[in-house]
Amino acid sequence: MGTAVWGYQEHREKNAILINSENNYQRAFHNLAFQMDLLHDKIGTTLAMNSRKSLSPGLAEVWRLTSEAHNSVGQLPLSLLPFNKTEEFLTKIGSFSYQTAIRDLDKKPLTDQEYSTLKKLYSQSEDIQGELRHVQHLVLKNNLRWMDVELALATGKEASDNTIIDGFKTVEKTAKGYDEANMDNPSFVSYSKRDENYQHVQGKIMSKAEVEKIAKGYSAMKDADVVKVTESKKGAKFGFYSVTLKGKNNIEEVMDISKKGGHPIWYMNQRKIGKQKISLNDGERMALSFLKSHHFEGMQSFESSQYDTVGVYSFVTVQNGIRIYPETIKMKIALDNGQVIGFTIEDYLQSHYKRNIPKPTLSLTEAKGYINPKLKIMEDRLALIVNDLNEEVLCYEFLGTLGNDTYRIYINATTGVEEKVEKFKNAEAIYKNAL
Repeated sequence: MGTAVWGYQEHREKNAILINSENNYQRAFHNLAFQMDLLHDKIGTTLAMNSRKSLSPGLAEVWRLTSEAHNSVGQLPLSLLPFNKTEEFLTKIGSFSYQTAIRDLDKKPLTDQEYSTLKKLYSQSEDIQGELRHVQHLVLKNNLRWMDVELALATGKEASDNTIIDGFKTVEKTAKGYDEANMDNPSFVSYSKRDENYQHVQGKIMSKAEVEKIAKGYSAMKDADVVKVTESKKGAKFGFYSVTLKGKNNIEEVMDISKKGGHPIWYMNQRKIGKQKISLNDGERMALSFLKSHHFEGMQSFESSQYDTVGVYSFVTVQNGIRIYPETIKMKIALDNGQVIGFTIEDYLQSHYKRNIPKPTLSLTEAKGYINPKLKIMEDRLALIVNDLNEEVLCYEFLGTLGNDTYRIYINATTGVEEKVEKFKNAEAIYKNAL
């Protein structure tokens, strides 16, 4: 009898958990369908607007709705079902609407090309809205359960007639059609500052043998052997080699190196880190020495933090005393012996070239006039950043404190616009004997 009672209680608890999960999935799905309805309607209303007074809030509302739709998609059991094109579609709408909403539409009204883009977004959102409504109708009509979808995806036993899975595959196919038709649209490309084709990278095309030699040059292990070199596939936007090295005790290193020029893109050493023997500042000096030894000149540290026994550092190029923030290199140093255990140079490769930086229109004193007078300024310098419109702008960078918090503020050196405000993270509280 005791076993029977225990089994019954376990069964009830399991059913309660399943019902709760099912309710959450149903809520997220119906929210998604509702949000796509609102998104379609809101994009439609922006097409009829003309003045900045109406258009900016309208596009901001489109951005808000795409964020909510993203959130709903994330709550559905679709992690094992390819749904990236639909999410990318929502991201593109959000990026376009946000960056258009925040600019001065009186000075820079919507272009014909941007208006055409809005019309395409409206048409595409209508197609996705229709597919989602169809799935919603079938779910309600046939009392379909999302828990069955999760089980089918997790076990790989997707029934050919699973209505929900088939419906979402159709939604994904519709979004993919948008992707293929619109990814090269200049009005979208202009909102992506990242140079995925690495057009500024210089140098000859490297062979596998040459890349192996380069990889050993960056290796933190003197006895490292290259065990695997894999060439990027045809669909890659930028050619690279993935290299795996192994040293004694089977310690493994992996890194990507560009075909053109043989430049490292990222590197990671997977060894265990021992007790700390080196300070965070000493680790920074070692990281900077590593960069200089590999011909990354004119770099300056602007951020450092420590996680257990690992130091993480950010370095930026300095040109004529001006920090070029798009050209950033991040590094990880093991604080047991100062060894480089990781770095990423992707941003640097995508943005590095000799710029003709204009002189600031505002003086330092004039720029300070745009700062909150309650802020106590500790440091100031010139810096080139990428603003919310993905434009490179010359700014005065101010480091200041307000109460117990530290802020980094960027004032446009031409217009005086407050381009960005960043709050530094405070030290995390340590809770001892909390449990």
